[in-house]
Amino acid sequence: MIPLKDDIPTNRFPIVTVIFIAANIIIHFSLMALSPKEHAEFIKLYGFIPQRLFIGVGVDSPAPAVFTIFSSMFLHGSIMHLAGNMLYLWIFGNNIEDIMGRFRFVVFYLLCGIGGAMVQGVLKPDSAIPMIGASGAISGILGAYLIRFPHARVTILIFLFYFIHLFQVPAWVVLGFWIFYQVILGLGTLGSQGGGVAFFAHIGGFAAGLLLIKMFEKRRSYQGRWAPFSG
Repeated sequence: MIPLKDDIPTNRFPIVTVIFIAANIIIHFSLMALSPKEHAEFIKLYGFIPQRLFIGVGVDSPAPAVFTIFSSMFLHGSIMHLAGNMLYLWIFGNNIEDIMGRFRFVVFYLLCGIGGAMVQGVLKPDSAIPMIGASGAISGILGAYLIRFPHARVTILIFLFYFIHLFQVPAWVVLGFWIFYQVILGLGTLGSQGGGVAFFAHIGGFAAGLLLIKMFEKRRSYQGRWAPFSG
């Protein structure tokens, strides 16, 4: 299930969302000029390695361990990793930027990224594997979107028996399925010491978005089919 677009217009151009997307793309393609060995070394230096922060051991990097929480948000392991994250950031980020304003959105994005890294790190504090990707921050955007626009219509692409189908479904279905999938797969990684997808970074970022949206939004009321859940 791949989301393609939603049906909520924005009141102004999402400049911060575009800047984040551009920064991630430029950094990724710039690093592609490195040799495989140089690229791996760069990831070790600027990816977030939990044991550096929580235990104080690991790679000797010129970047402080706290800084790598932020630098890791702009590093991706592959074109597909980058493309998937940027697709979700574009579809859901523009509306969250719209209701927060540009400065608040920047702070919110970074805090959600921190939240995702901390959850993954606390669960595996002795991990020496670098964490990279904007997934934690973008997951926070998804959590905020679920609260504020649960009834927005999202066009999704599904492959069924070699055929491509397009459907429009409520955002709560798309995002509810997404977080359920992350939790199920995340539970399966508990106790594992290998690399792979940092599912708990996704879960932590999503939870941060759910908790922070009311603090960061500027608009206080919505009407019609985009009204949020009450409670």
